[in-house]
Amino acid sequence: MLEIPSFNALIEQSIINNWTLDALTDYKGTTLQYHDVARKIEKLHILFESSGVQKGDKIALCGRNSSAWACAFLATLTYGAVAVPILHEFTSDQIHNIVNHSDSKLLFVGDIVATQIDATKMPGLEGIIYIPDYSLIVSRTDKLTYAREHLNEMFGKKYPKYFRQEHVHYYHEQSPDELALINYTSGTTGFSKGVMLPYRAVWSNADFAHSVVGSVFKPGDKVISILPMAHMYGMSFEFIFEFLAGGHIYYLNRIPSPAIIAQAFTDVKPAIIIAVPLIIEKIIKKKVFPKIQNNRMKLLLNTPVINKKVREKIREQLCQAFGGNFYEIIIGGAALNQEVEQFMKGVDFPYTVGYGATECAPIICYADWQTFAPLSCGRAAIHMSVKIDSNDPENVPGEILCKGPNVMLGYYKNPEATAQSIDRDGWFHTGDLGTMDAEGNVFIKGRSKNMLLGSNGQNIYPEEIEDKLNSLAMVNECVVIQEEEKLVGLVVPDFDEARNIGLNTEDLKNIMEQNRKELNLQLPAYCKIAEIRIREEEFEKTPKRSIKRFLYTQSGSMGS
Repeated sequence: MLEIPSFNALIEQSIINNWTLDALTDYKGTTLQYHDVARKIEKLHILFESSGVQKGDKIALCGRNSSAWACAFLATLTYGAVAVPILHEFTSDQIHNIVNHSDSKLLFVGDIVATQIDATKMPGLEGIIYIPDYSLIVSRTDKLTYAREHLNEMFGKKYPKYFRQEHVHYYHEQSPDELALINYTSGTTGFSKGVMLPYRAVWSNADFAHSVVGSVFKPGDKVISILPMAHMYGMSFEFIFEFLAGGHIYYLNRIPSPAIIAQAFTDVKPAIIIAVPLIIEKIIKKKVFPKIQNNRMKLLLNTPVINKKVREKIREQLCQAFGGNFYEIIIGGAALNQEVEQFMKGVDFPYTVGYGATECAPIICYADWQTFAPLSCGRAAIHMSVKIDSNDPENVPGEILCKGPNVMLGYYKNPEATAQSIDRDGWFHTGDLGTMDAEGNVFIKGRSKNMLLGSNGQNIYPEEIEDKLNSLAMVNECVVIQEEEKLVGLVVPDFDEARNIGLNTEDLKNIMEQNRKELNLQLPAYCKIAEIRIREEEFEKTPKRSIKRFLYTQSGSMGS
């Protein structure tokens, strides 16, 4: 039987052990040390207690990543309340719906969200708190108003000398199955579901991270938080693991454009990097590919004697682009472009691709970069079992199923969806299709709900076609849809590049037709593309930067 410690006791221990170390920095702004974080947590606990927040009450947080957001989250868990992190990119209606659906009692909001929401549409809230300084935007109870007005006074009375390590003691009577947070999926299915994650799932993910990078990530080491903390991938691997390990977390609290991210890598020199494919692909395509795609470099790369030195030089330059101080880059959240992956493998770049789901908080599969099988997403993570629902898992794709402490309790107030996702034996049905080789490496073949059916009943995985199409000339992003019996590629071209080299609309059409012919040479007859349609605007995306496929696949007219 797996021994699961109190998660809040681990937070307590890290704060005490790392008291004088830097903990949280708003990039280009202020830094909080672990003792500053403890002080903010304590003040919020006094605020919660005085305003009548009970253990198990829901507290929602919605704002861009920041040290104040992180402290509010830690205060919520260590008080024994249930955190409801909400992606700040959601629309105001989505935020209202999630706050209401989750029965949240308090809502913490960031500067931008504060101007977008309407308190009258969230009647169940007792108060709205401004994340940057914890001031009250809305208070609907006298207790909350009084508590906020007299907070410093109450803190002073409780700790008349000064606040010290021995005062840090958090709620940790929770059982492993107790609810820690409800995370609403960004998903591409059109409707968000509240994923109920227990303490065991949050602990198991932190324990996984410790088991795989704990030996290379030490107290005082740095990490950059690029992904939203309201998403489990960013929450678990750019925040919780590092905080428990005594790390120093930098928040890019402005919109993290590739230029800002690249500058932050240079300034911070993180010890480990967590990223989605989009960030890695953009940096490689803009910074590295132009240097190596000229004739001289191609010649050198194909000359056996020089080849090794050239590859080492490229690898070194690539590592410098990411700060030059990291053990590995862990990529997840979406499929990685095969051309980019083959390039990284070719220069022996230290990257690996993991696989997860919000419902597993999030990790399901992973392998260290030195043992990672190219084009896979690793093997079953520690504490987890993974199997493929297929008679021949090595050759015939089947649904990826997993089981273990990472798996959610279910969907909040949605027993039907829970019963569809978790079977009687406790296996979580991911909705993803994959194969598994003899070593246990999992290869994703697509979402089962995205699978298209060919004219003779063949299974067509649009992601595999899109991956090839994305590598062709002037293609920025694409979606493959089915119209009756034909397949159509919807493409957003690289308009910036087209303008730079003086291409007009007619030129782009000709290039796309050439792409279509080239693509079809690489595809079986039943999944050849009949037409490529150019789109003027980018596809709509989830906050995790996945294309909202459902908006374009229900009918051809929506994609044009």
